[in-house]
This record gives sequence, C-alpha cells and structure tokens, in this order.
Amino acid sequence: MVGLCKQGSSPNAAVHMSETSSHEVTQLLEDWCGGRAGALDQLMPIVYRELCRIARGCMNGENPGNTLQTGALVNEAYLQLVEFSGVSLQNRAHFYAVCAKVMRRILIDAARARRALKRGGGAEELSIKEELIGESGKSVDVLALDQALQRLAQLDERKSQVVECRFFGGMSVQETAEVLNVSEETVLRDWRLARVWLFRTLGSEGCHAG
Repeated sequence: MVGLCKQGSSPNAAVHMSETSSHEVTQLLEDWCGGRAGALDQLMPIVYRELCRIARGCMNGENPGNTLQTGALVNEAYLQLVEFSGVSLQNRAHFYAVCAKVMRRILIDAARARRALKRGGGAEELSIKEELIGESGKSVDVLALDQALQRLAQLDERKSQVVECRFFGGMSVQETAEVLNVSEETVLRDWRLARVWLFRTLGSEGCHAG
C-alpha cells in the first residue's frame, strides 16, 4: 500500500480544490464508496489542503508534547480510511466530517497512550477557543473533553455532531447543515446549546484557569 505523502511535505504539491472540478471529486467519492480500488488514492491529493486545514482545527491547542504534525495526522487518517468498507457519504462535506471524526479519534488515542506511559499521570491539557465554551483563558483535559462529547452524544447525538463539524472540522454553518441534513437555523441553535452544555460540564469537571 502506498502512503499518501511524506511527513512535512508541502501542501503546494497537492492539487488545489479550485483547480479540480467538483464533479471529479464527487465521482471519486462515489467510486470509493462503491469499493473501486485506487479511488481513495486518487482523491486524497486533491483534497489534501482541506484535510490539512481540518487537521489543524483538530490539533488546536494540543499540548506541545504531542509529536504528531499536521501532515502526519492526515496520513494517519488516510491509513484508517483505507480500512473503511461500505462507506455511505452524502457529499463532499460529509466526507470531511468523517475525516474530522477519524482525526479526533487518532488524537484521543494518542493522548491515552501518553497517559499510560506516564503510569497514570495527569493527561495533557489543551487550550479551548472562546468560540467553543464561551470563555477565554481556559484549558481542559483533552480526555475530559472527549468524555464530555461522548456524554453529549448520548443525550443528543446531533448536537455532538455539530461540535465535531464546527469546532474540530472547521466547517461553516452551511457545510454543517449539509452534512447533517438540517437547516442552518438548527445548526446555530444546536451549536449555541452544545457550547452552553460543554461549558457547564467542563467547568465543573475538567476546566482549569489558564
């Protein structure tokens, strides 16, 4: 199996989305979902820049001890996507949402591994943008955030998906609405309520002054 790219390779080597027809991307997504060999390998260089943007969003505030770099995270996601079977995607935005979920899971697994190496020591804290919990100067245990999102998903899966798309995937309200097949007004409402819920949950369980 050939890897997507070498760690540290320049995004300039990838073909920018504006230079490639939307039809080609859509066709490659359909081919991949249909199980055509090589479709994902053709697709990834085309969407590489966008995936790097998503990776940066997922890694926002990560502890400096995290050895993963943006390009490496994209490559790790690619290796996991290769193993996917029977994927059903609505559109390009849905593909990006899936990638954001995969990347977040990679980072969470890495955080758990680092905690295990420290023999139960405290997990890394990451700085949370004000846009997520509504208050600046805060940091939160990365694993506490993951647990909070899992709890939110049990209570309201769509609100958890909105957080994944908006915060980790860096998607616009319109893109999130397309992925979740809801109105933009619904996305805005869910985003607002999810932030309030996370602020209260993390504030009482895992949030610390930065």
